[in-house]
Order: sequence, then C-alpha cells, then structure tokens
Amino acid sequence: MKHRIVLLGAGYAGAYTAGILARRLSPADTEITVVNAEPDFVQRMRLHQLAAGQEIAAPKLADVFAGTGIRLRLARVTAVDPERRVVAVAHADGGSGELGYDTLFYALGSRVADHGVPGVAENAFDVAGRPSALTLRERLDGLERRGAGGSVLVVGDGLTGIETATEIAESRPGLPVTLVARGELGARLAVGAGGHLRRACDRLGITVLEHTTVEAVEATRVLCADGTALASDATVWAAGFAVSPIAAAGGLEVTANGRIVVDRTMRSLSHPDVYAVGDSAHAIGDNGRPLPMSCASAGYTGRQATDAIVGRLTGRGIENTRLVYAYNAISLGRRDGILQRVDDEARPRPTYVGGRKAARIKWGIVTAALWSSSHPTFGLPRRTRRLAAVPDGSAHTPAGQAVA
Repeated sequence: MKHRIVLLGAGYAGAYTAGILARRLSPADTEITVVNAEPDFVQRMRLHQLAAGQEIAAPKLADVFAGTGIRLRLARVTAVDPERRVVAVAHADGGSGELGYDTLFYALGSRVADHGVPGVAENAFDVAGRPSALTLRERLDGLERRGAGGSVLVVGDGLTGIETATEIAESRPGLPVTLVARGELGARLAVGAGGHLRRACDRLGITVLEHTTVEAVEATRVLCADGTALASDATVWAAGFAVSPIAAAGGLEVTANGRIVVDRTMRSLSHPDVYAVGDSAHAIGDNGRPLPMSCASAGYTGRQATDAIVGRLTGRGIENTRLVYAYNAISLGRRDGILQRVDDEARPRPTYVGGRKAARIKWGIVTAALWSSSHPTFGLPRRTRRLAAVPDGSAHTPAGQAVA
C-alpha cells in the first residue's frame, strides 16, 4: 500500500501544494488525492470583479492536475474523522462515500460570516465563493436592465468590502453604491492612504456611512442600530469570514472561532497526521500574532506545511518558512489601488503606494497567484524522494514508509 495524502480544498494553497508534493515525493510510495466541491480553480481574490461583471479565468482542475499523477475527486467534504483517519464526502449526484488517508492536508478556507445578524442568509449577497458572486452578478444585471437606478449597499469596510464597493461603482456607474462602515473608513490605513481611499470613493460616487451598525437585513432595506432604515435593491454582506464547523465537529483542537490549532510546521496539535493551512489554520506568525485570513497567509502556511510533510516522510530536515504579514494590497477598481505596508505589530507604516502603480502591483499579485496555482509543477526539478523507513510499520503504511 502507498502512503495516502489527501488534500481538502483546491484553492490557492491546496492546488499549489498538491503539485509540489507530487513533484517532490516518489509516486512509487505515495498516492495524492485532492477533494474539491467545484471542478474549476476559483480566483477568490478576484471574485468582486466577477460580481461586477468582468470575466475571470477559471481553469479546470482536471487540466491543472493533468499529467501530475494527482487524483481529483469532485465532492463536498461533509465530515472529518481523525480517529479513523477518514473523510466523508457528498457528490453532486447525491451519492456519498468515505476516503481514507494517512496524511491529511486541510485547506477548506472560509465562508462569509453573518455574525448572527437576522436576514443575512436569506436576503444578502456575498463574494465569498464563485456561485454567490455569480448570483450577485445576475442581480446587478437585472437592476441595470430595469433601468431605474437600483441601489447597491455594501456592508463592511474591510478589504473585501472596499474592493467590492469600488469595483461595482466603477464597472456599473448607473447603480448608486453605498459603503457601510462599522467604524471610521480606512481606520487600518495610514493617514495618507486613508485620504487616498476617501478620494477614490468620492471619484466613484460612493456614499460612505461611517460608525453604522447593521442589525438586520431585509429584502429591500437594512435596519441599523440607531433606528434608521437604508433602502437597498442589492445588499452585499462583506463583514468578515468564518470557517466551516467540520474541524471542530471532527474532534480536532480548534480555537473559539473554529480554526485548527497548529504548531510552527502547520501540524495539528491534537492530531499529528493532520496539517492545516490558510484561513482554516490558527497559525502564529513570526511576530507572535495569529496570521490573518488572507491569500498571503495561505501561501506562507501552505509552503511550510509542504516542507514539513516532505521532510517528515523522507526523514530529512524541515526548514522554517517565513510567516509574515507585511502589507495590504487593495484594488480600487481597475486603475487605482493602495499598497499599505504594516509593521510587526500590524500597525500601518506612515508611507504607502497609491494610484496606478498600486493597481499594477495588485494585478501582479493576483496574476502570479493564478499562474502558480494552475501550474503547480512547472519549472520544478523532479526530485522524487523515496519515503524513509519507519521501525514499527504503522497502519495503512507498509514497511519501509514513514508516517507524518
């Protein structure tokens, strides 16, 4: 029997890691399977563009993994049982099944967090996934066809909310856009960058409501804590993200918000044959703070987990990957942006890059992320390594192979 590596999720971290593992481990010893609910690679960093009406590349995962030896299983993960070392999945046709593993790579990402606000699930749109972004796109198309200047309300002034509001305002100038900020707009930016953001909102005609808390979302309006009601033909909820309860339900050690607690190598503290990365992992960065949910964190934690898996299975050393969060790259439509560097305490540095240069930098980041994820083995030397001997020969692992 081969050592079975199962990767849950084929986002930025999952797709890239699968290819690297296939490149660095001998196919004679290992079997690599990727489980993903959708057949396409989703550029999550660009879903606000998709919702705004732009065409975004979505490579077929079958093409991405062609010729790599990686097995692709299109299914939704419904449960993880780390004691039995199995994953339960549900297929689109209604079927279900289980998948056994020896090493599990957990990269299921995150979804929109409603924070218990009534009506979000029933009445709000979001850009946390490709299907929901396309649903919002259809709604915006309908408002434009109606020609009555339907209003769009974006709730949340984090990076997702800012990018979504500015993208829609630029792409669909006939739709009035309002951005609802719980605090002061741009509070996490340097003074200069915050001013740049305000000027961009003014230029795009975005109405900004600061210090406003939404307490309920209805079909045609939102209700605020101060008693006001804001009319909305399309409410976009961008007030944060949450992880799936699957890890907690399976008995893995998680934080209060459900993220898997890992060590410096992204290995679960409670179940050492499980590695978690990206939004799913509670990973401590080099500054002693938890890494935020972001594509950058997915990249760093994914590389660290990959090195750890290869190192442990082959008996080689494990190098520490840098775990840092150095900047925020914010798009403000297609021709404007902000690159805000932060210090080790996650505070904004005084200087920033704005305008077209920042937009080009952000474009380069998302383009590189797509290319590396959709070409996970390109240019890497095939250093296939046989697995190291293990004295006791664990279950599901033949003599002569190692367990993670």
